Amino acid sequence: MREIEVRYRVADPASLLLALVARGIQFGEPVHQDDQAYAPIGWSFGDEKVGISFLFLRTVGSRHFFVLKKPTGNARTCLEYETEIVDREQMHQAILWMEFGPTVRVVKTRRTAVLDDISFHLDYLEGIGTFLEIERLVPGDGDGSAGRVQDELAEFVAALGVDVTRAAETYESLVRNAGNGRG
Repeated sequence: MREIEVRYRVADPASLLLALVARGIQFGEPVHQDDQAYAPIGWSFGDEKVGISFLFLRTVGSRHFFVLKKPTGNARTCLEYETEIVDREQMHQAILWMEFGPTVRVVKTRRTAVLDDISFHLDYLEGIGTFLEIERLVPGDGDGSAGRVQDELAEFVAALGVDVTRAAETYESLVRNAGNGRG
């Protein structure tokens, strides 16, 4: 599956929530999410991301997950694989032996909603701000539909009539550029 998403910086989270609720979108309770990002040894921020695998160790509550994302086409369209793991520290050591290094740590509070085949995430990143991420999972690995799907998701957000600004950067880049969350 490919995860195709758009992301927006949110000026007024309360107004955004009202607009989404008016469309029948109900968010769940907030959860704390702690992601340690990893990149291949030798890769640096500013280098090309498309075609490169990135790894994450994610903790949500007391559960831990191993995630692989590989951008295809652009940084907002990724092949994604995720599985739950038992021991975060052991997986961290395995990732280091796979010749990946820690880049940044992204800590956020996330509220999630689903409507049809679209997932909505309202994220508050510590030290960065609030973002709306909308994503759709589609089969395949690059049939050229990513741009069309991103356009459809962007049209949905524009129709909400709220003050948001599209953000092309990944959360990892936003955290790094803010000078937060190193390794």
